[in-house]
Amino acid sequence: MANEQKIGVIGGGLMGHGIAYLFAAAGHDVGLFEPAAEIRASLPKRLQAIVELFGDDPALLKKQEIFAALESAVAPETILASNSSAIPSTEIGRHLKYRDRVVGTHFWNPPHLVPLVEVIQNDKTSDAVVRATIELLRQARKIPVHVRRDIPGFVGNRLQHAMKREAIALVAAGVCDAETIDTVVKEGFGARTAVLGPMEQSDLVGLNLTLDIAEVLIADLDRSAGPHPFLREKVKAGKLGMKTGEGLRTWRPGEADAVRERLSRFLVEQARARKRNSTQDS
Repeated sequence: MANEQKIGVIGGGLMGHGIAYLFAAAGHDVGLFEPAAEIRASLPKRLQAIVELFGDDPALLKKQEIFAALESAVAPETILASNSSAIPSTEIGRHLKYRDRVVGTHFWNPPHLVPLVEVIQNDKTSDAVVRATIELLRQARKIPVHVRRDIPGFVGNRLQHAMKREAIALVAAGVCDAETIDTVVKEGFGARTAVLGPMEQSDLVGLNLTLDIAEVLIADLDRSAGPHPFLREKVKAGKLGMKTGEGLRTWRPGEADAVRERLSRFLVEQARARKRNSTQDS
């Protein structure tokens, strides 16, 4: 931020840690001196309690501090890009002087194998910065797309979680089990989505048919106001997925590693195929 100050707080007790947090949250560089080792050790937990009280995002505060430090070290025309998949670049660059050069670049994991990068333009990002970022990514053999609004989840994660939302609701309602969901996706429409996107598919079958289906189906889709209670119950019970042996599915020893290996092998094969095709085209 333009008027960032270096602030020192002496004492990390009841008042001191709250005062330190107050100024840190406002974007200042805060140092806290506390001679008592016991009180120092308790600071992270007590500061985290304030974060939870106000619903602040500590990751956002850290990113804002990093970008503020970067701005003071680079030229005004240097592009500052954030790879966050959840924190809008609007918030990350909120306190900067040159906000027009802040842009979101959402790579997909693993970034060296998945070609897509979402380039997110916020209200302050200049068109020139977007064009330069897209061109740089193309030169690196990535496939950049221009996301014109800095909304939560951008495009890819919104689509992904819209499908997850309905999938979890179907399992919770007893329509099918989690294994069936995965089979339907992988062996049904998933078998063609790599070459046929949803907009292409809608135009292919005709928007009149797409509308007819929507008239019947849309009203019956899950409309939970937040995360589905079924998901919350799983997490509360400690059923977190592969790392605990059970989540939406049950995982026997070795099965999780087999899934990771299958995914890695597929992504590597796809990346090698794209490289071969690129070499042939050039």
